[in-house]
Amino acid sequence: MKIETTTLPDVLILTPKRFGDTRGYFTESWNRKTLKDHGIDIDFVQDNHSMSATVGTIRGLHSQTPPFAQAKLVRCGRGVVFDVAVDARIGSPTYGQWVGVELSAENGRQLLIPQGFLHGFATRAPNSELIYKCSNYYAPDCEASVRFDDPDLNIDWGLGDVEPVLSDKDAIAGAFSGFSSGISWGGPAT
Repeated sequence: MKIETTTLPDVLILTPKRFGDTRGYFTESWNRKTLKDHGIDIDFVQDNHSMSATVGTIRGLHSQTPPFAQAKLVRCGRGVVFDVAVDARIGSPTYGQWVGVELSAENGRQLLIPQGFLHGFATRAPNSELIYKCSNYYAPDCEASVRFDDPDLNIDWGLGDVEPVLSDKDAIAGAFSGFSSGISWGGPAT
């Protein structure tokens, strides 16, 4: 497993090894012991799988607040997405900063997003599928959304002239300035 840091030190890119032959490939996308040996000890309790049919679909920015805050491990099972994490941890030196990573079925990369971050993605290929592990169960009373085009965040989704496709809920999401993750920055992850 290759582990890379990003411009947000607590957000990591995990790239599992692939073993290929004439039949295709095999990869182990998650192994608790392997990651624990690298100081990553997250108890994932739920897997989610979404499919977005149209290029330019944006899902997010989403988060869950305590007591159901979630860390996520995100990977693309089909197609290509631009996956974004925004640091929303109170007191963090990188508060309000974002990082974006291209995830695809081909590159096998995964993005590890800690609690206290907003998450979203934009599709760059039709019928893109995102599979993500969550460290807490879905809790509608704790879910929160922030506008994908919030001017304080100034995220470059890389869509060019493509008109974003949004859910009704994401279209009316609030501003980042009015959002609180309920998670304080406790210093660098160990």
